[in-house]
Amino acid sequence: MPTRLNPYISFDGNAREAMEFYEGVFGGTLSLNTFGEYGAADAPEADKIMHGMVETGTGMTLMGADTPPGMPYNPGDNMAVSLSGDDAGELRGYWEKLSEAGNVTMPLEKQMWGDEFGMCVDRFGVAWMVNIAQAES
Repeated sequence: MPTRLNPYISFDGNAREAMEFYEGVFGGTLSLNTFGEYGAADAPEADKIMHGMVETGTGMTLMGADTPPGMPYNPGDNMAVSLSGDDAGELRGYWEKLSEAGNVTMPLEKQMWGDEFGMCVDRFGVAWMVNIAQAES
């Protein structure tokens, strides 16, 4: 899959409602995954959205999720730019450049959903998420 760049919005417990709203606004296809689907089945946030995505036929992609417990939710600071794809070399190169002289908030490493994922804030204060999809075996 080619690398894509798109906004990623964090919500305060209402990501399902918000993503359904954006699907209604932009059309396209909505996919939602809960924290419960990825190993937190007994947690209080099991029914909250871990990852949501609206993809339109015109090439627009919008992603969002509920803010996990223990992470701050600050309206106005609740958006990041997401880089995702399966070209590990390309994406690691972006990660290195974006995180240099910035602040790594989550190291780029394998996650419970199987991909490599990391978060950083670049030297200009822009929040970035990088997800490297792993080949299915």
